[in-house]
Parts: sequence; structure tokens; C-alpha cells
Amino acid sequence: MSHYSATSMATVLVVDDTPDNLSLMSELLMDRYRVKIAASGERALAIVQSATPPDLILLDIMMPGMDGYEVCRQLKANAATGHIPIIFLTAKAGEQDEEFGFSLGAADYITKPISPAVVRARVATHLSVKAAADFLRDQNVFLESEVGKRTQELAAIQDVTIMAMASLAETRDSDTGNHIRRTQYYVKLLAQHLSDHPRFAGQLSEQVIETLFKSAPLHDIGKVGIPDRILLKPGRFETHEFELMKTHTTLGRDAIQRAEDELGLKVDFLSCAKEIAYGHQEKWDGSGYPLGLTGEAIPLSARLMALADVYDALISRRVYKEGMPHEQAMRIIVEGRGRHFDPDMVDAFVAIQDRIREISLRFIDTDNDLQAKAVMLDAFKG
Repeated sequence: MSHYSATSMATVLVVDDTPDNLSLMSELLMDRYRVKIAASGERALAIVQSATPPDLILLDIMMPGMDGYEVCRQLKANAATGHIPIIFLTAKAGEQDEEFGFSLGAADYITKPISPAVVRARVATHLSVKAAADFLRDQNVFLESEVGKRTQELAAIQDVTIMAMASLAETRDSDTGNHIRRTQYYVKLLAQHLSDHPRFAGQLSEQVIETLFKSAPLHDIGKVGIPDRILLKPGRFETHEFELMKTHTTLGRDAIQRAEDELGLKVDFLSCAKEIAYGHQEKWDGSGYPLGLTGEAIPLSARLMALADVYDALISRRVYKEGMPHEQAMRIIVEGRGRHFDPDMVDAFVAIQDRIREISLRFIDTDNDLQAKAVMLDAFKG
């Protein structure tokens, strides 16, 4: 940050082990700048690293203990002080001395005996350059902050939009909103556990897992297009009703595709959401729908959701049924290993079942949730 402006004086630190030189430089600069002095390299470092560092340093080289070169080296190696311009002010007039000083990061090199006019001009020039650099740095920090804020806002808007779309489907279904949350967290937890598995490690990066988490709530978005007489039917479907119900996967994919087309660009979480919506009813042995895909032909995202969705459907209370105990649901999941579900995913699900159960309890359906859903379904039927 810049420590001065048009209405405030810059601070110049003069470092020299000779009292007469300190007095001379103080008198030369004090009418234009705040002047601080240090009679040693160690004292100079303490001043520069304080809460009120100088804006520029006039630095002697030949001092007992820590010489000026070492002071410069340490200041330039520190990100907090590296931007402060250093002008060497020294009797070392050799070309190699000057070259070495610049190699350490010095802004300028003035040899003694000095010309007062030259010192003042050089100090003024480098303070002007620093002021411009400070302004640009402050602007960059501000812009980075603003970009960060806007990015967070867009992400929040995106998340809210996803949940609003998912909730729209949920309002017409027997599932509660907690089903959306539970399956979302099941998928994330399962993906994280599988990220170390040889089959999945290359596919489940942190970014991919976050995309899965963001996309999972849209898995049943296609149910918006299913007629109430079928969607809200509490008993078994007739064959023709089930065929119509199965179209929710295609309806969901197409709805998300239309949103992506309107946007005019490819978005990772929408691509993932399409896979989940279209493929989460596929089964490992090919007996699922809509395409009857088998094994790894089923997208990874859809296989994860299939397991999460079935488990939650088994344990969940609905307005027309009680939920199964966790242990009974897990037996059904294990029975589906290699038939309904990816076998390695089932093994992972079993390994983390205690944490899965914790999620189910954290977002458990309350009587109020079920009563509200019952009222809502009655309204739709009416």
C-alpha cells in the first residue's frame, strides 16, 4: 500500500554508520519528506519491518556488522518489503560494485561525494515511480477482490437456481426436499471414498466431485413432465403407466439441454446433470432404462446416483409407506451388487455405510415434512 499522497509526505529512511552523513542527508531532505535514520543494517531492518515502513531507503554499503548489500538482499527477499525502492549511497565507485548493487534489486546507485541536487532528483523520481506502482498494485488488489466477490455471487445464484429447479420437481412428487439433500451428500461422500480406488482415481478429482454435488439435485427434474395421475399414484404402475413414467429420464435430459442451448455455451455441471438425469435408472446388468446400458457404458455420475437414489428410496418414509431400517436397505443394496449396481461402488458404499447413515439422520424427514407433502399432493390431485 502507498503511504503517501498529494496531501501527505513520503517517508525516507537514511541508513549510514557515520553520524555526519546522517545529519547531512536529514538536512537535505527534511523540508520535503519525513526522514528516519538508522546507524546500522540491523536497525534499518527493524524500522523497515515495523508497522510504518518507509517509502524509500537511502542505503550506505560499507557499515560494520551487516553491510548494505546484505540489508538489500534481505529486504528484496521479503514480499512485504521487496517493493520499497533502495538507492545505494556509497563511496564504492567501482563499476563492479555498482553492477552488484543493481543485481540485488537496488533502484539506483549514487556515489559519494554526493551532489545535493542529484540526490533530491533521484529520490523524487523513484518516489514517483513507487507511487504509480503502489496505485496499480492497489487497483489490482481491488479488482481481484471484486472478481472474487462476483464469482462467489454467481456461484451462489447458480446453486440457488439448481435447488429451485430441483424443488419444482419435488413439489409434484412423493419425495420430500430432504431426499434431494440426502442423495446429494451420499453421492459426494461415495465419490470422495472412490477417488482413491484404482478404477476411479483418474476420474474423480476434487473439481469433478464438486460438480457431481452441484448436479445431483437435478436427477429427477424430468418428473415435472409426468402427469399427476401417474406421478402421484401410490400403488404399482400398470405397464403403460410405467412406460410413461420412464420417460422422466428423457424429459429431464432434454430440459437441461434446452437450458444449456439457451445459455449458448458448455457448462460442466449441466453436462453432468444431463448424464445423471438420463442415466440414473440404468442398471449394471443392462435391465434398466432408458437405453438398457450395461457396466461402464453407464456414465460414472449416473452409477453413483443410482446407488444413492435407491438407498434413500428404501429408507425413506413417504406419505404412503414407512421407511426400511438401514440394515434391511443395505441387504438389498448388497443383493444388487453386479446386477443393479457397479460392484465396486457397492463395496465402497458398504465400507462407508456408517457415514451414509449419519447423513440420512442429519436430513431425516420429520412429521411436518410428510404432512406438508400430503397437503401438497392432495392439492395436486384436486
